[in-house]
Amino acid sequence: MAWLDWAAVGGYFLVMLAIGLWSHRRVSDVTDYFTGGGKMPWWLSGISHHMSGYSAAVFVAYAAVAYDYGITVYVWAFLPLALGTGVGAWLFAPRWNRLRRRFKVASPLEYLARRYNVPTQQALAWSGTLLKVFDVAAKWASVAVLLHVFTGMSMAVGILLTGIVTLLYCTVGGLWADALTDFGQFVIQGVAALAMIWVVLDRLGGVSGLGTLWHRLPPGHTDPLVGPYTAGFLTAYVVVKLFEYNGGMWNLAQRYMATDSPRSARRSALLSAALYVFWPAVLLLPPVAAPVLMPHIADPQQTYALMAQSYLPMGLVGLTLAGMFSHTMAMASSDANAISAVVTRDILPAVFPGFRDAGTARGLLAARVCTVVFITVSMVVAIEADHFGGVLGIIVGMVAAVMGPISIPMLLGLLPAFRRCGPRAALTSWALGLGGYFLVKYGVDNASPTMVIVTPLVTSLVVYTGLGLLLPEPSDEADAVVTAVSGPRPGADSEALVPAVERT
Repeated sequence: MAWLDWAAVGGYFLVMLAIGLWSHRRVSDVTDYFTGGGKMPWWLSGISHHMSGYSAAVFVAYAAVAYDYGITVYVWAFLPLALGTGVGAWLFAPRWNRLRRRFKVASPLEYLARRYNVPTQQALAWSGTLLKVFDVAAKWASVAVLLHVFTGMSMAVGILLTGIVTLLYCTVGGLWADALTDFGQFVIQGVAALAMIWVVLDRLGGVSGLGTLWHRLPPGHTDPLVGPYTAGFLTAYVVVKLFEYNGGMWNLAQRYMATDSPRSARRSALLSAALYVFWPAVLLLPPVAAPVLMPHIADPQQTYALMAQSYLPMGLVGLTLAGMFSHTMAMASSDANAISAVVTRDILPAVFPGFRDAGTARGLLAARVCTVVFITVSMVVAIEADHFGGVLGIIVGMVAAVMGPISIPMLLGLLPAFRRCGPRAALTSWALGLGGYFLVKYGVDNASPTMVIVTPLVTSLVVYTGLGLLLPEPSDEADAVVTAVSGPRPGADSEALVPAVERT
């Protein structure tokens, strides 16, 4: 990298830190820290939701799939995000917002103590927190791969550099810092991606070369589903992402909770869904075209970085690297904020009863300490990422598979059709779903990626719905929660009508 490239990367980091310091002034209590005080504009929430939904893995693991298999990566990896988020705009986004408004919750799991019971809340909180450590670790590892290609920096140093900068701004500014840096990162990443598209089209012979590209790609690279990415895999992935991107990833539920109304939450979800249709296609075109332009890349995970180094002029290489940083820092910082919310609002009060009455200063201090601890632990795991199946192995294998058992009780518990599913259904579906994952992953030889994802998802879904039908657990409190979040009543969306969730 030339000095101008380093200047671009350094300037990017400074802007992120400045946003964090500015956001610090908007945070006066844990509600501001975790949900932006319910004052976030829908367009900012939508862009933040989108940016927090994927990371530099797009430029590493998914770019490798695009290089090896072609457009299938767009079909199975990103169209499900658009579909799931679009459906969730009507099913889930307004309900998350009503939860905050009517129950005064600041954590996506806070309502579970009332909807089910405290043990259910704790089971989902502890297991989800552990899962997120591995998920964010995969994102740090992705950035480190890029840094190594661009600068020769070691994996460990790259992980520490990115993690520490993220830790500084998100610890200081909370959700406001996350959302505003997401927007800044969206702009920077947009400029970098469009620059890459421009040079790739130029190498292909202009816009007309785009039309002939598809005939020059290796066989199978224009097939929507190919190799291990079958119709069964796609179906499972769609269902997983429906749950994951509508609140199974707790940080995305926070974006809906942070808007000022259920209508704004829906609009932010629709904006994010539209971006998932368009923007990944822009990001993935260079690695899809790479077999034509650079047919002998030894490590496909380095495809995007090598193209940037080879084709972009001085300055734009650094900007492109900053753009790659942006997705990971957006996702990791929002995950850290969500985990901090869950630990501070759900886990600590259950483990230490005296923490339930923590004041504003003590609550904010605990939130920031939890953020620091989470990011630090995830960086340590990232340094050992290869021991857990590498970047794509963590993202697709572990996270996608385990997400179903954690998110099914949390999301379906908001819907009227499942109001009779109680704590027995929630805990049993969670336990058997996780058991199904470990059985298939470590007990079945040569289990396909489809089987690894489908087994825990289907197990949890069948057990949860089946127990709700066969052994219903009607509850006045569960009915009150479902009714409160399911639709507007006269004046209901203008104020909180139900007192804060009680922890018993």
